[in-house]
Amino acid sequence: MEQRTKNDETFKYMASIYSRSHHNMSLSEEFPGGITNGAYWYPIYGGMQDWNYLHAGCFELTLEISDDKWPNASELPTLFEYNKMSMLNLVASLMKTGIHGRIFSSDEGKPLPASIAIKGLNSTIHARETLADYHRLLVPGGKYEVIATMPGYKSRSTSIMLGEEAMTVDFVMDPVITPINSFLQRGWSCSLPGPHLEVFFILVLVLVSVFLCFLLKRRVVLNYPKQRQTKRSVLGV
Repeated sequence: MEQRTKNDETFKYMASIYSRSHHNMSLSEEFPGGITNGAYWYPIYGGMQDWNYLHAGCFELTLEISDDKWPNASELPTLFEYNKMSMLNLVASLMKTGIHGRIFSSDEGKPLPASIAIKGLNSTIHARETLADYHRLLVPGGKYEVIATMPGYKSRSTSIMLGEEAMTVDFVMDPVITPINSFLQRGWSCSLPGPHLEVFFILVLVLVSVFLCFLLKRRVVLNYPKQRQTKRSVLGV
């Protein structure tokens, strides 16, 4: 039974690039264009392709390049020649199409390792920690909505029409303003960055609390002799 993912068009695009660049794969009479849905051909349970796709967002192809599972060593040079351009063209095509870009914060301009998703497709990729760059494979000629998400930041999205060449889609994300940060920004007009501003506010609260405790303790100490004096005078009557 044929089982299709939401990225089925992307898988077929990748497979077609390989097949068309091959010596004779696309001429297959059994499989139109030399490609087929893996589950439709024969099912595999617990395969690495499914695990990598579901848990790591990797797109893998299974290549059947010989009628013999264990071909003679003498056949390897011929098999390599038949598949050489397919391998090169697949890698080159995947880098020349799709979308790529970087993600930054609007307040500090720092790179953000945000998540990139395509509406309607169920695989999410993550920008790198250091440079916040990403690359998402997509079929050319389609319209897509690209969504960037990151904890502590407002999600951003944009709609694109992807041509034959790769497209750069950068994102600048705004931090989520909490009520305390909003108050501090309006009332204090402090130029400190967000995390430092919160630490400063906490220190102010601690100092105010200590000062109030000191005043309360001083008041109790000053009133204590008066209370004792009043008590003695009452007992003496």
